[in-house]
Amino acid sequence: MRAYIRIIDGLNYATGRVVMYGIFVMVGILLWSSISKTFFLPSLWTLEVAQFAMVAYYVLGGPYAMQMGSDVRMDLFYAEWTPRRKAQVDAMTVFLLIFYPGVLLYGGLGSTAYSLGYWGSEPLAYFTGLITGTEEVGRMEVSRSAWRPWMWPIKAIMCLGVFLMLLQAVSELFKDILLLRGTPYEVRAA
Repeated sequence: MRAYIRIIDGLNYATGRVVMYGIFVMVGILLWSSISKTFFLPSLWTLEVAQFAMVAYYVLGGPYAMQMGSDVRMDLFYAEWTPRRKAQVDAMTVFLLIFYPGVLLYGGLGSTAYSLGYWGSEPLAYFTGLITGTEEVGRMEVSRSAWRPWMWPIKAIMCLGVFLMLLQAVSELFKDILLLRGTPYEVRAA
């Protein structure tokens, strides 16, 4: 469990530290959008790219926020509990957290497969087929905007973010189990 926690926490920490600078990318895109609309011919791509940047920022930063404890909690009772009591409650409620990203990931994989031109009902088999060479990319989905970018890159990023959230939820469960066993996982300062 400790090795899993160390690997997943390290991965999500590094990802979160890189992605947190994505807000500057989004601000730059929106700034260019404002400048181009004011002084030049308006760019078609700016609004959609800013939306994609915000999605990547939010979805890939979620596991980092969970790891740092900066996610929103209902602290009506929780704040007054002992660390052991918090771990007991978290160890039970984390299964709901694991279930939700699991459903999101399954749906996201189906949506990503659709954006790559797959219209079947087995998205996992499709991705396996892409890797082994038995499946091909079909007619790719594009946005309905005037710019018409492919949709699969942002859908793949969303699936990656949800997968990382799922891995981080399991890491948090392992931390709670270790605390309940009496051998808490010591978080090293970064």
